[in-house]
Amino acid sequence: MKKSLIYVVLAMVMVAVSAPFIFAAPEAAAQAPAGTVDYTKAIVAGMFALAAGLAIGLGAIGAGLGLGQATSGATNATGRNPEAQGKIMLTMMVGMAMTESVAIYALVISLVILFANPLLKIIGM
Repeated sequence: MKKSLIYVVLAMVMVAVSAPFIFAAPEAAAQAPAGTVDYTKAIVAGMFALAAGLAIGLGAIGAGLGLGQATSGATNATGRNPEAQGKIMLTMMVGMAMTESVAIYALVISLVILFANPLLKIIGM
């Protein structure tokens, strides 16, 4: 647990440190000598694509693990008490629907990052 917390904190620090450079890039590009190529927009677009991929990937992993746990628990409960199969399956289906909504939410977030990102207007894309 501590190792993953360190990774999360390190990622937040990296974002906080790199943000001023990204927002200062348009002013620096205006002062660049003629003939130089500015890759700022390509780098930012690549970061947005990476963020969208991570959002949907982690959301799908989380939902898959949750659905596996729900199915495992329901089959174990049904095996121990077959008379309660109706109630167990109903509860499992509701829980699986809630778990699947997390994956759909991750998909929506990744689509917003790719296509409706308000930061794209700031950098002029």
